[in-house]
Amino acid sequence: MSQQPAPSIESSNRIWTLPNAISFLRLLGVPLFLYLLLGVENDVAAVIVLMIGGSTDWVDGYVARRMNSVSRLGELLDPFADRLYIVATLIGFTVREVIPLWLTGALLLREAVLGVVLLILRRHGYGPPPVHYVGKTGTFLLLASFPLILLAKAAPSIEWWVGPVGWGLSWWALGLYWCAAALYVVQAVRVLRADREGSS
Repeated sequence: MSQQPAPSIESSNRIWTLPNAISFLRLLGVPLFLYLLLGVENDVAAVIVLMIGGSTDWVDGYVARRMNSVSRLGELLDPFADRLYIVATLIGFTVREVIPLWLTGALLLREAVLGVVLLILRRHGYGPPPVHYVGKTGTFLLLASFPLILLAKAAPSIEWWVGPVGWGLSWWALGLYWCAAALYVVQAVRVLRADREGSS
């Protein structure tokens, strides 16, 4: 972890790029998903929106790299869209009793821990730690598990196999999520320790 994480060399200050447009479209899917899940309770349509939002997690980053259009805004939008989908899904699923409270609590506690780490780093003048592949994999698996868990509830005839697959992915994602959190905490401690030793 560098002491002052910065965007990649190719990043720019551009706003209106195709990858950013994709990220904005992903963000628009969040309120639509919540409306379908909590408003009209159309679980099948909600599954479709959630699957599109989750499966396109990698698209904006891939397009940005292929088109050499990486931007600072895009580097913020991509993880923000992921977090928003996760939090919105947790809220919706908890309200509809699709997932138990302990799973919601475990995932939100992880986000709270990282939030405290980011605040401490910012207070000392450092940016957020670079995204680790363990955390990115955990996010991908979590976004993949949510549609399957909801699909198992919406279509009882296939629940016998969709449910176990979805819950298996969610357990795997939860483990990777907390492993990534531990890595971020260790990185933050090393940076702050080096900073203290350097100023002494």
